[in-house]
Amino acid sequence: MKYRPEGCLIRTAENQRYISSPEGLAEAMEKGVILEGRAAVCDSSHDLIVDLPCARGMIPRAEGAIGIADGKTRDIALISRVNKAVCFKVKELYTGSGGTLTARLSRLAAQEECMSCYIDTLSPGDIIDAKVTHMEQFGCFVDIGCGIPSMIPIDSISVSRIAHPSDRFVIGQMIRAVVKSSTSAEDKRICLTHRELLGTWEENAASFSPGETIAGIVRSVEDYGVFVELKPNLAGLAELKSDVYPGQLVSVFIKAIIPEKMKVKLIIVDSCGDCADAPPQSAEYFVSGAHIDKWVYSPAVSGKDISTDFTAQG
Repeated sequence: MKYRPEGCLIRTAENQRYISSPEGLAEAMEKGVILEGRAAVCDSSHDLIVDLPCARGMIPRAEGAIGIADGKTRDIALISRVNKAVCFKVKELYTGSGGTLTARLSRLAAQEECMSCYIDTLSPGDIIDAKVTHMEQFGCFVDIGCGIPSMIPIDSISVSRIAHPSDRFVIGQMIRAVVKSSTSAEDKRICLTHRELLGTWEENAASFSPGETIAGIVRSVEDYGVFVELKPNLAGLAELKSDVYPGQLVSVFIKAIIPEKMKVKLIIVDSCGDCADAPPQSAEYFVSGAHIDKWVYSPAVSGKDISTDFTAQG
């Protein structure tokens, strides 16, 4: 894939060859190659100064991102890039008054190419790479290419409910996501979902058998029982137990697995600390292709219909 989240190119041999000499920068400018470097400073004018081995790299504020010039993107999008990788195209090379080679760079040009040649071609159901950039209570923000952002709403991260996206992801993590709706001409953004890649009820339940004692995470405590996550897309209901709270790691005994009712009946055996003490595990993806038309979570024998039809998305 040519258009990757920022940080994926910076250490590659090809990128290092281009940015390590004036000749390499000139060649990249002539060919229109997208490169990456580390943003060292965001100055008082919100120009980004980029570390380059052979030159002083500078991305003018207006060239910093799509939407900066017209105010649709706030300047925090530039400030937050300091000490991180930024993509760019080389627009001009010149020698300053002190004899220092300066490279005028454009992150905007890289993003516009990524948008027109990649993101605008995506359709609902396409499975893409993304990099977690920051998280809010309502969802996880990701870079889907050249620093262009998208978001996965919290209820689309997994079937098992979580209190915060940090229950599932960490900043900088590379993940896969599914395009739920494509870009519109107005906002040039796409909506993503993630839970469809984490398997159906039956695929997840197949990992377990009645009579086993396994690890789980308490996700909620209700009057009628305790919901314990066994996998991101599978939770079971345990009998009430005192001193149990959301986020707690527990060991649970599997009493029964009932596909007809989409139920896993559990008994909490012991508590084992807080899940905040352990980082989220890497996602296990059940879909390996580049596209999915429809995902049906519920077993056919259950009579329920929990599904996503990407062919009906707009």
